[in-house]
Amino acid sequence: MISPLKARNLHRDLGYFYIGLIISFAFSGILMNHREHWHPEKYKVQTKTISVNIPKDTEITEKYAEELGKQLGIDDKIRRHKVKEDELKISFEKNDVEIDLKTGKGEIVTFTKTPIISQTMKLHKNTSNWWIYYSDIFGLSLITIALTGAIMIPAGKFTFKKRGWKLALAGLIVPLLILIFV
Repeated sequence: MISPLKARNLHRDLGYFYIGLIISFAFSGILMNHREHWHPEKYKVQTKTISVNIPKDTEITEKYAEELGKQLGIDDKIRRHKVKEDELKISFEKNDVEIDLKTGKGEIVTFTKTPIISQTMKLHKNTSNWWIYYSDIFGLSLITIALTGAIMIPAGKFTFKKRGWKLALAGLIVPLLILIFV
């Protein structure tokens, strides 16, 4: 078993090494939790009113949505499109288009990336192999930080055996209850 002093040193050193990643993951995680309420990665730069003529019998495919974007002057990669209740929504990387299919009226909203926030949120979405391996090592390091934190106080009323296990159990129960009931 590892000594409390070695546990404290390992805990401290891993904490120092990963402090930037812990803060950026926590920060971008908070932003990701609220991404349905606002676009934390991008902010609105410009809104432009448009009017288009889309024939009623037109099948709106992704190719059609992409071509419509080009006709509207959008030189951007399409992400998705959907038609819901006579409204066409096309999402591009830097633009969103909404058009009322009955009237042809709509708008183009152009976005730009929010400095710093956009880069930190990229960490949660990155799928490159090197990042996956680094994230795996980070995950194992967080487990190590948690375990060394539990054993680094050798004696007294604040040890894991006397007090810490209750807090650890409470910390496990909350997410389990959320998984079960929400």
